[in-house]
Amino acid sequence: MDINQILIQALGPILTNYWWLWLLLAILSFLKTPFMKGVIGEALVNLAANLFLDKQFYKLFKNVTLPTEDGGTTQIDHVIVSRYGVFVIETKNMKGWIFGSANQKTWTQKIYRHTNQFQNPLHQNYKHTQTLQSALNLEPDKLFSLVVFIGDSEFKTPMPENVVYAGGYIRFIKSKRQAILADSEVANICRALESGRLKPSIKTHVDHVRHVKTIVEQKQKLAENACPKCGRPMVLRIAKSGEKQGNQFWGCSGFPRCRAVRPA
Repeated sequence: MDINQILIQALGPILTNYWWLWLLLAILSFLKTPFMKGVIGEALVNLAANLFLDKQFYKLFKNVTLPTEDGGTTQIDHVIVSRYGVFVIETKNMKGWIFGSANQKTWTQKIYRHTNQFQNPLHQNYKHTQTLQSALNLEPDKLFSLVVFIGDSEFKTPMPENVVYAGGYIRFIKSKRQAILADSEVANICRALESGRLKPSIKTHVDHVRHVKTIVEQKQKLAENACPKCGRPMVLRIAKSGEKQGNQFWGCSGFPRCRAVRPA
């Protein structure tokens, strides 16, 4: 009897009698994926909006994907349109301690001894508001950027008023009590969103994810080719003299102010 037959005989009864346990473990693993965390976070924000915001005065749009001027797309988790303004909401389902400020390029997530850097969500949401402002032809003071953290996270640095936990995002929206849009403007914005957004579908989402992945890869390539001293792009050059004459090397594009080099 070979090892495969021994394993089949040993594990067969376990797989047969406890199939539901393996199914449960698979489901739990799937729920912990970044995709499902995002889905759950957005669902909680949607639920809160439906429960605590009067639908007569607040119109909720979910997963709004808009074309951008560079030929790509930007995807907004939630847009809430009201006479009190247009709220552009970015959702983050994260755990651990969160460190950051409005002007920092990256924020920090710390879980025990593990530290992770992530893009400042306010900067991430800035592109969303800019695209929406252009698409709707709105003044900047008619839009409000809002970042909502879902999950077991805790802010360890003071946050701007528009960065809140799940329980605070409804309060933020309701704190805007001055009507800045007429009912006719609200109706026009809603129609423009419906007509201007890409059709919500799996294909739209996959295309957007592919676009984002391409941008990230391009940024990584630029970062890898950045000058270690000044951050400018490195340029492939050929040595014109010396012992390495004729050999290629990477030199800073800021030459002669920056003379950093590295081997090709």
